[in-house]
Formats: sequence, structure tokens, C-alpha cells
Amino acid sequence: MRITGGKARGKTLHFPSASKERPTSDFLRETLFNILGSLEDKKFLDIFAGSGSVGLEAASREAREVCFIEKSKELAAVIKKNIPQCCGDENFCIMASDIENALRNLFKRNIRFDIIFADPPYNRGLTQMTIELLEKYPVMDEEGVIVIQHSVKERFADGEANHIVMTKQRTYGENVLTFFKWRKKDAG
Repeated sequence: MRITGGKARGKTLHFPSASKERPTSDFLRETLFNILGSLEDKKFLDIFAGSGSVGLEAASREAREVCFIEKSKELAAVIKKNIPQCCGDENFCIMASDIENALRNLFKRNIRFDIIFADPPYNRGLTQMTIELLEKYPVMDEEGVIVIQHSVKERFADGEANHIVMTKQRTYGENVLTFFKWRKKDAG
């Protein structure tokens, strides 16, 4: 697994071979960042971060700050090991916590992100839960974007009451990148 673009392009990342979780492929990371465009001066949140490959790719591509949420202490340690391999170690935070506690903490501290990426383990009901928690603890900047990587078998409930709305989807084999934005308040 390597960084696909930016100042750390080509740097190799560690990932424990015994891990049952699947990392985001180099192809999907490169595709994601091609769609997102410039990350210069953006704040990036990587949820279900695993080895940190997506957040580290964001840092390599000029994101100003990157925060990782990873419940597994073992994988959080891998992120900590990967950071100096790719980038300096400033402007990073690692939250070794479950998603709800981490988002609540960020929300209480009034921390907002321009881009939020989540790659929950596939087919465990975590994609919808992620959107619900991001609604409950809105840590996305009003003009920000949320991207969730998930299995083609997983769907989202899209109710009128939701503040977060789907804007587009891109399918790559068994993988889907679904993009969301904050619903704009009606003028008038």
C-alpha cells in the first residue's frame, strides 16, 4: 500500500497482515482524491481510519489538518507509525475511540471539517449509522462534503428530515463512493 499523490507520493504504508479489516485500495484512494480536487488548506476527518491511508493521502495532497478516528488500539498505533513515514507529525490527531464518542468530543470542542471520509467495515450496518451520527454531532463545515466508501449491497435511508443529503455516487466493482452535503436552509 502506497501514497498515490502529493508530496509523499510513492511512500509505503504499514498495515498489519493479521488484520481482518480491509484497507482502501490505492485505486479507490486515487479516484477519491481526483474527484475531490485540491485539498490545500482543508481540514480532513478520516473515520474508521484503519492504517490511516486515506488521511495520510489527504495530508500528502496539502490538507492543513487531518484527524483520524479508529477504535482499534492496534490500528491507531499503526497510524501513529505511518505518520512520520509520510509527513511531518504536526497537524494530526488520532482519536482511538468509537465513532460516537469521538464525534461527540469533536462537536463539543466546536471542531469542524471541510471533508469527512468514512470507510466503515462492509455489510455490518455501519454506513447508515455513520450518517446518523454525523447528523447528531454535526462536525462538517456548512460548505463541506462527506464521502462514505461502502459495499454495493448497502443503501442509505434518504428522508426529508435529514440535514445531510446525498449528492452523487460512483461505483467501482463491489465498492461505492457516496457523496453527501449539508442541506441548505430554504431562503425566504
